[in-house]
Amino acid sequence: MLKNKGKELLFVQWLLLSFVLLSCINHAHAGVTSAFVRHEWPSVDIPLDNEAFAVPKGYNAPQQVHITQGDYDGKAIIISWVTTDKPGSNQVRYGMSDGKYDFTAEGTVQNYTFYNYKSGYIHQCLIGGLEYDTKYYYEIGDVNSARKFWFQTPPKIDPDVPYKFGIIGDLGQTFNSLSTIQHYMETGAQTVLFVGDLSYADRYEYHDVGVRWDSWGRFIEQSAAYQPWIWSAGNHEIEYMPHMGEIIPFRNYLHRYPTPYLSTKSSSPLWYAVRRASAHIIVLSSYSPFVKYTPQWRWLAKELKRVDRDKTPWLIVLMHVPMYNSNDAHFMEGESMRVVFESWFCHYKVDIVFAGHVHAYERSYRVSNIHYNISSGSPFPAPDKSAPIYITVGDGGNQEGLAQRFKDPQPDYSAFREASYGHSTLEIKNRTHAIYHWNRNDDGKRVPTDSFVLHNQY
Repeated sequence: MLKNKGKELLFVQWLLLSFVLLSCINHAHAGVTSAFVRHEWPSVDIPLDNEAFAVPKGYNAPQQVHITQGDYDGKAIIISWVTTDKPGSNQVRYGMSDGKYDFTAEGTVQNYTFYNYKSGYIHQCLIGGLEYDTKYYYEIGDVNSARKFWFQTPPKIDPDVPYKFGIIGDLGQTFNSLSTIQHYMETGAQTVLFVGDLSYADRYEYHDVGVRWDSWGRFIEQSAAYQPWIWSAGNHEIEYMPHMGEIIPFRNYLHRYPTPYLSTKSSSPLWYAVRRASAHIIVLSSYSPFVKYTPQWRWLAKELKRVDRDKTPWLIVLMHVPMYNSNDAHFMEGESMRVVFESWFCHYKVDIVFAGHVHAYERSYRVSNIHYNISSGSPFPAPDKSAPIYITVGDGGNQEGLAQRFKDPQPDYSAFREASYGHSTLEIKNRTHAIYHWNRNDDGKRVPTDSFVLHNQY
């Protein structure tokens, strides 16, 4: 009895703290520009012979293993891997006990060329009919070079189920990138929401473009082979390189990183949606047509109507280019998408919008600029309780370095900003509250720097 009363008291105290923090957020007027100065490691890519890119032992052993959600509701997974010497086995052996695989699934295999680079054999296998909230062990590869991994399926969709997401963007493959991914893995988050710009292989030329896609695939395997990464594409995935004869956008990305777009009736892997635990996650493409009557516009109009906040009260949007950004880097680049979609975000009460692109961190207040047009209305963003919070997490750590020039003075819509490398977590507690953290990666240390209690919009 005393234990129960103690738990009730702790819960009341937590709710009170949440209310106080939320009140501070909603009624704050002055944003913070952090004075922290990053003493960063050099923004250069890790050498190819570094252990971070180690090729697994064994002839034709599977490498670059990664998984993503394979359907709308979290009962399927897509497992991807590469074999370099020959196609090898297409089979995934899996089950609920380590080393005991009661089920098998057959995948597909393909390869492609990019300039004079020829990829390895890319395997992709969709496994459906999984049980919720279950740990599965899986094995891929031929007998002598087989490799073993595991993953945890999400809990059944429910408005009060807790779940923890990580948010990473603009990662690349530098030592700063390694710091980010290792620090993220310490958080206990269960799924990565990735806001674009994966490998930065497009900063290379000719054969080395493909080589650096391979190294990045091995680099992220330490996390992505064990939990889903929900992908969105950025500008560094476009890879329009006419001087190399490569003029089809997103070729490397689309061959390597599948998404479950067909399960939401999307016409492109670049925009889609998934439901996971108590969240409905919508992925948009900043570099695909999105104005009125385009396929992406039509799809989003239908998808927002499908959102059932009674089942998934948390509505999260991922994109690459931020709609609100007070950094000199990429300033106003998200304005056209803001004009098209911001009113929808407010109407459907999106909780939070994550973006990347700008290599710094920034969080907004709840604001909108939907009342302005060229003939009337205020031209400035105004507080709006129906608007999402916009967060830029384009600070994963790539060779382009940090975006260190913020606009001065800080705009009223900007709550907190800092030019450092880092990553975020969003820990959903129930249908009403979630706890958000941005963690600075300070030269090898993970430092919680910005946090708040997020109150659900619905």
